[in-house]
Amino acid sequence: MEKNWWHTSVGYQIYPRSFYDSNNDGVGDLRGIIEKLDYLNELGVNLLWICPFYKSPMDDNGYDVSDYYEVDPVFGSFEDAKELIDKAKQRGIRIILDLVMNQTSDEHPWFVESRSSLDNPKRDFYIWKDPKYNEDGQRIPPNNWASFFGGTCWNFDELTNQYYMKIFSNKMPDLNWENEAMRTAMYDMASYWLDLGVDGFRIDAIAHLAKDLTFIDSDMALNEDGVAPDWKKFSNRPRLFEYLHEFNEKVLSKYDIVTVGEVGGGADVEDAYKYAGYDQKGFNMVFNFDHCWYNGAWDDFGRTAGKLTVDVVGLKTKMNEWIQGSANHMWIPHYWLNHDHPRVMSQYGDPDHHHRESGSMLGMLLLSLPGTPFIYNGEEIGMTNVDYTDIDDYRDVWVKNFLIEASKRTPVEQLMNHLRRTSRDNARTPMQWNNHPHGGFTQGVPHQKSVSNYDRINVESQINVSNSIFGMYKSMIRLRTKSEYTHTLAYGDFNLIEKEDKQLYAFKRQGEKTLLFIANFSDQDKDISHLDYSGHVVINNYDELTHILQPYQAVLIEV
Repeated sequence: MEKNWWHTSVGYQIYPRSFYDSNNDGVGDLRGIIEKLDYLNELGVNLLWICPFYKSPMDDNGYDVSDYYEVDPVFGSFEDAKELIDKAKQRGIRIILDLVMNQTSDEHPWFVESRSSLDNPKRDFYIWKDPKYNEDGQRIPPNNWASFFGGTCWNFDELTNQYYMKIFSNKMPDLNWENEAMRTAMYDMASYWLDLGVDGFRIDAIAHLAKDLTFIDSDMALNEDGVAPDWKKFSNRPRLFEYLHEFNEKVLSKYDIVTVGEVGGGADVEDAYKYAGYDQKGFNMVFNFDHCWYNGAWDDFGRTAGKLTVDVVGLKTKMNEWIQGSANHMWIPHYWLNHDHPRVMSQYGDPDHHHRESGSMLGMLLLSLPGTPFIYNGEEIGMTNVDYTDIDDYRDVWVKNFLIEASKRTPVEQLMNHLRRTSRDNARTPMQWNNHPHGGFTQGVPHQKSVSNYDRINVESQINVSNSIFGMYKSMIRLRTKSEYTHTLAYGDFNLIEKEDKQLYAFKRQGEKTLLFIANFSDQDKDISHLDYSGHVVINNYDELTHILQPYQAVLIEV
């Protein structure tokens, strides 16, 4: 394995709409990120993944791009983007952009042309199909495939009397990757940003570029919307890897960059290898979602109130499966959440009774794993899920689509419970900088309601406190990037211990040093007298270490 700069980097994801608002219009912007570069430098991260700031009608918060070459005015100007790239580099911070390759906005010039007529040169930039008709002569979609956002994955266009495919919202038509001219246009766009100075990409929804080109109905049972949620019809299909090899050959291989693909929850370790294996022509690593739901929040569907129980054994088993499956074959990234997931503090921590302890434990665990860790903005201070009591406080297009059908058969309070645990809006609330109104994010009216706990959970209250959540993240980042333990934490072997223990998450890292990590992943004391934990305590989120680990206590020991 060839060593690369991104092996010892610590990533930090920024959702720009909610990071910092520099002009008080209620929406975070690029200049807001520029103003907070010193904060990020203080934290110690050296790789920023910034969610889309391209021009967009914002049906899905920028993942519906209408112009890849322009910055949306709500985020600032193209000059702001160039200044951000330059000023980050001055601080030793590299930037990767979200590359949206599966779909565009229906307002993108390509789609405007494509839908204008059946014989337009850009017609085949997208996927168009004739309607079917049922026994009653009613028009129906070309097949029974479901959309990730609910309902069918087809939308009818009256102008040409055909359906276009859209696996997300109606305003996000899927691109046709079988079209060579479209692929070339996408490669040119990626090269443009790399030539401008960005250091790589996180590639959104990459698993879905290739479709089942027969477009026949799925045999899967239909859901309550009358469609088949058969994601394999457009996820991780063999043809996809031919596209990726071409993209790598024509663009990615020509730059010293890092690429991270998002493969979601439908890919296993073997699939991931096809994307990012050391001997594959693809990406440098891929994100998966497998570890994100081990508290049963989705399955519970809001039926019960209060804190859910974390399946610690299931969580560490799944993470170990990916780590061991990746060893010697591909590089692995780690993260607790992104802009599409609930806050890890509310998923796996204890925000009400052990906020500092559980938040710092989660950070220490993440930053002790092999590979490249990514932190999501606000995670480093233990931001939590929303506490909304009004359904109208939600902004996510997924929520709005979900509620159309769910509200017909589920009590409102149960739905609210479910959304407070699972909605993508949980991660998209304004960053909490201080205890001023809206957490100091803006002096205007924020685009999304803040979580009400900003008065006690904020950067200002933690940044100068060494054992705060922020302080522990900062200390761990220094260990990963600038210490005698850097090599071991990035490259060392990983050996999970206490595999069946329902409270402990413990493992050894062996490289130039040997490190033992032990965490009490619960709100109850835990006796560890059966473990040999003698050695030099490198970092501890409590004042002392005894044979009794206190709730959410975590310790890293050189043995």
